[in-house]
Amino acid sequence: MLFSPRYLRRSAACLACAGLLFACGPTLRPAVDLKLRSTAHTPADASVVIDEEYIGPLGYVAAHGVRLPQGEHRVSVTKSGYFPWDQLVVSDREPIFLDVELTPIPD
Repeated sequence: MLFSPRYLRRSAACLACAGLLFACGPTLRPAVDLKLRSTAHTPADASVVIDEEYIGPLGYVAAHGVRLPQGEHRVSVTKSGYFPWDQLVVSDREPIFLDVELTPIPD
């Protein structure tokens, strides 16, 4: 049975796409939702840093959340006049919910 040139071109294109998907697949890492909740007396303008990268103010991050690739991550929240807050998290498949409470440094 002979195949038409059109069929062969279409088959070659499908194989090329499948090869690209397979080659790219192992490098893609699933992401997990991280949600921060802060107490009423924790400043909304405190800085959120994840893995030594500034993400934004706590109020914004709490409202919008963050997507983390699977793996281990350090979440830090800092504000002048408050003790820093740090948490080591391991993201796998389930969303992560963290309650952030900054404690003022006594005078």
